Amino acid sequence: MSNSAYYASVHCSPAQSRAHEVVRRLRAEYPDARTSLDHSSAFELLVATVLSAQTTDARVNTVTPELFCRWPDPVSLAAADFARVEATIRPLGFQRRRAGQVIALSQALVNGFDGKVPSDAAVLESLPGVGRKTANVVRGDWFGARALTVDTHVGRLARRLGWTESSSPAVVERDVCALLPDAEWTQMSHDLIWHGRAVCHSRHPECEECAIADLCPSAGLVD
Repeated sequence: MSNSAYYASVHCSPAQSRAHEVVRRLRAEYPDARTSLDHSSAFELLVATVLSAQTTDARVNTVTPELFCRWPDPVSLAAADFARVEATIRPLGFQRRRAGQVIALSQALVNGFDGKVPSDAAVLESLPGVGRKTANVVRGDWFGARALTVDTHVGRLARRLGWTESSSPAVVERDVCALLPDAEWTQMSHDLIWHGRAVCHSRHPECEECAIADLCPSAGLVD
């Protein structure tokens, strides 16, 4: 069902109607929005997302080609030399912790799932280094599940748009998902992230360049 058909078929609150218009405009503004993490498998996306914590996707993309060339699957990374993995991901910082996470994650996949990445949210979140955000990225972008990923951009924009008042990712996810049909959740994550990077910056949002400024109660009010 299309956005228009969905909203025409149900009784929408004013907040839901505004959210629908935000979806429509951002989809038009960023037709190519997708995850920025380079990957060619569920395993690569999972590891890259774990590595992206406290750094940028662009920086992660600078180390993953070598990482996945040397250790292309859970079996090889599970048995990897810790020092070599640590050296490979050193440019990201916190390399000892990150190396431990991705090796432990790979070992868990090998020992518990025959080297395959599970698609279930709760099972994914039980893996070393995997939280709700990472699980939703993998479920939404690889397995096609309907999942809203709440990163710093999504949380910030959701608060500025008046969709939530919370800084808790779990609450933000609940509040935003209540406004939108589940078919929109995965793509909306990307649309908000791209808009946050391009226009709605943390300190100095470019409200005069914003395609949804007239729908945003924070427009012109944020330093």
